[in-house]
Amino acid sequence: MKCNHHSDPQWCLPGTVTVTATNLCPPNSALPNDNGGWCNPPLQHFDMAQPAFQQIAIYRSGIVPIIFRRVPCMRKGGVRFTINGHSYFNLVLITNVGGAGDVEAVSIKGSNTGWQPMSRNWGQNWQSNSYLNGQSLSFQVSTSDGRTITSYNVAPANWQFSQTFEGQQF
Repeated sequence: MKCNHHSDPQWCLPGTVTVTATNLCPPNSALPNDNGGWCNPPLQHFDMAQPAFQQIAIYRSGIVPIIFRRVPCMRKGGVRFTINGHSYFNLVLITNVGGAGDVEAVSIKGSNTGWQPMSRNWGQNWQSNSYLNGQSLSFQVSTSDGRTITSYNVAPANWQFSQTFEGQQF
């Protein structure tokens, strides 16, 4: 992304920066689409860390117009699955997703079950309300570009909550 110098030459710098967008800016319908409702549709808003922002604009500027395009996520290693929750509530955080990067669907399979769709809890936390303790776990992850990867037996039967396991990559 880069600051749109034509729209705001006073605050824009000539640089560009590649960022990873990690979650949604929640809309607030009680506010107008201006200096208070920045997350309201149809606006697109990025809240950037200061070091990244300072590569494209002068820090004092606050909010600046940007130009951006989506690029594939380049990741080292496989997709990571961090298992949290408890026996009847498996909360799996999915990170390090390459390619399109945005996960649209996840399924989980225990060594004694079939494939079960998971539901998005928040961000990239996906939940299952099945009892999967003592079973090795496999995952299917689908992204917005229509691609799906399957990581078989990523977590061994003796997995424990708060552990992270690595699977296939896009």
